[in-house]
Amino acid sequence: MHLAAVALALSAALAPPVHVSDTLTVYDTGLAPVGSEASVLSWTTPGGGTFVLLHTEGLLPDREYGAHAHAKPCGLTPADPGPHFQHVPGGATDPEHANPDNEIWLDFTTNPRGSGIAVARVDWAFTDRRAASVVVHAEHTHTGPGHAGTAGARLACLTVPF
Repeated sequence: MHLAAVALALSAALAPPVHVSDTLTVYDTGLAPVGSEASVLSWTTPGGGTFVLLHTEGLLPDREYGAHAHAKPCGLTPADPGPHFQHVPGGATDPEHANPDNEIWLDFTTNPRGSGIAVARVDWAFTDRRAASVVVHAEHTHTGPGHAGTAGARLACLTVPF
């Protein structure tokens, strides 16, 4: 099921933002209801870091969700976006690599109207290797050994031109 969404990107040189229409791919309509929307704004700071802002609407009210940048674009199955994008590739659930300094984590809790917002800041910028999507997960991100970076089922995905 595809729902309308918008992905935005802003360059570090403060050029006009790139506005890209895209679709939100929903894998679980029970936790990401029909009509749910998401938008992403990403920019590189003059110092070489990256900010990513995620805004969602239409999700379940007063609920915790996890979200991360993933390595591949969205597809028809929850596995299609691939693993989390890691600045320094390493272990998928090893806290040395699966952490908010090496990945883009965007956990949020929706308000009573089902809207959510999250901001991530990392000290690195994308190079020729870039993330390609943001996946919304069923729970906040875990941090312990063997579970670091996991956040439950993949509920929805937004392809983002980082």
